[in-house]
Amino acid sequence: MDLSHLKKIYMIGIKGVGMTMLAQFLTEKGFSVIGSDTEEEFMTDQTLSSCGIQVKKGFKKENLDPEADLVIYSTAYNDDNPEVARAKQKNLKTLTYPEALSEIFNQYYGIAVTGSHGKTTTTAWLGYVLMRAGLQPNTLVGSRVEQFGGNAITGNSDYLIIEADEYQNKLQYFRPQAVLLNNIEHDHHDFFKTEESYTQVFIDFIKKIPESGFLVANFDDDQIAKTAPVNCRGRVLSYGLNNSEVDYQAYDIRPDRDKQYFKIRLNNEEENKELGDFSISLMGEHNISNALAVVATALEFDIGLAELRTYLEEFQGTHRRAQIMGKFRGAVIMDDYAHHPAEIRTTLKGIRQSYPDKNMKVVFHPHTFSRTKALLNDFAQSFDMADELIVLDIYGSAREEQGGVHSGDLVEKVGEYNPDLPASHIPTLRECEEYLRNNISSGDLVVLMGAGDVFRVGENLVKN
Repeated sequence: MDLSHLKKIYMIGIKGVGMTMLAQFLTEKGFSVIGSDTEEEFMTDQTLSSCGIQVKKGFKKENLDPEADLVIYSTAYNDDNPEVARAKQKNLKTLTYPEALSEIFNQYYGIAVTGSHGKTTTTAWLGYVLMRAGLQPNTLVGSRVEQFGGNAITGNSDYLIIEADEYQNKLQYFRPQAVLLNNIEHDHHDFFKTEESYTQVFIDFIKKIPESGFLVANFDDDQIAKTAPVNCRGRVLSYGLNNSEVDYQAYDIRPDRDKQYFKIRLNNEEENKELGDFSISLMGEHNISNALAVVATALEFDIGLAELRTYLEEFQGTHRRAQIMGKFRGAVIMDDYAHHPAEIRTTLKGIRQSYPDKNMKVVFHPHTFSRTKALLNDFAQSFDMADELIVLDIYGSAREEQGGVHSGDLVEKVGEYNPDLPASHIPTLRECEEYLRNNISSGDLVVLMGAGDVFRVGENLVKN
């Protein structure tokens, strides 16, 4: 697609995190972008508003600009959407979100951050480091990053770093020059019915890396360690924690309330040397792993170690990733996007390390019926670090069949696996907010978890 011929772009479902990051990028590149979505308030509204992007409320065929050079629509919608149907009826150029993003990505030196967990943080972190080093990268992130002033960085270089989503096999459209692969753990059970089908999309993706490219891979993940070397034509740079078999090894890990400290050793065929001491401002060992991926990639771009140490520590994270929202009656209110058992366990472990003395109340908002049903037993064993668990009604996806499992089933399973953990089902956000207002004090840490809109509870508490 020749981008130079485009002037007006219309985006259907513009409030989705992927659509928002693309809308910001296109706007800052000089295109005229407008879009539409439901009237519901989204966490992306702030970014769209700050970019001056007009968002029409509701989906109506009359909304569509007949002079649009390109219509991009979210994969949440299809021909049943009146605007999508109208665009096709009028023979306007239409692309789905992953098709549009890949058309752009494939014209750059594309660096894709992918895997089951940690994509958002790692993408933003790498973009921030390369930006601070003066490389002027373009970076698109599926969450707001305060240090970016939104979801994207637009630079003047040929580098484009994206958070590459595996859901619905969106990876099939992209031709990466470099890939950061964090982990592989079966997810999105509504689309990937088997673990093998899920793993295969990542294998197919890294096969597309050219011989001149490279893969930065987490070899603490056995699946990646086994499949990456035999499927990647480019160089493979491995990393891991306390693993002497990898290229980039983190060790002597010392977590603290506000920082984490560790050393990095380089072990490979060419040289073995100490890279020295590093520190980061994000909690949890999973973020040390993410930092290793950033370090390995940054060194490929010849960023000096002294600069790298500074930029790595400066990064403050993204919205909805162990984000401290504020306080209510002295209690710390934290929000996190974790919605998979592995993410929950890892995140709560990191939070507990940073807040060992707090009474941790976790509010979990299960995301999708298919995931909750498929991983019910795993979810039930994911909250052992909590002192109390509240489970909200399941936040279902419009694309899936509703039902088949209930939040009460999860509460019951938690009781079977951990009878000492007080767990209760509170159906709605409003009821949960009311409960917390009456039951939290200065010694508490409230962790809101899930990919839905559980963060609204925190917003209301902090505001009032």
